[in-house]
Amino acid sequence: MRKQTGKPLTVEQMDELTALAEMPDAAIDTRDIAEVRDWRGARRGLLYRPVKQQVTLRLDADTIAWFKAHATPDEGYQTHINRVLRDFVRDHSKKHATRRAAS
Repeated sequence: MRKQTGKPLTVEQMDELTALAEMPDAAIDTRDIAEVRDWRGARRGLLYRPVKQQVTLRLDADTIAWFKAHATPDEGYQTHINRVLRDFVRDHSKKHATRRAAS
């Protein structure tokens, strides 16, 4: 169960959101919203939370030691391992897609 992060919306707020959701994008006036031009403080994946699956995995002790030594306060060693594996899968998938397209 997720922890509630804010106050529940009022009936008026829900009605406004429903009305906005039903409007076509071109009809929504966004001129009063400032355009974000500086993305230096942005963090990728902040709102995206993929479903995780707990597994038991045997890795070499020196590999675990390396990841632990390179862990940062904002990203633990297990998160780092997951990111490295995700990057590998993404890059590997692109290579296979390119090969299939060339065949």
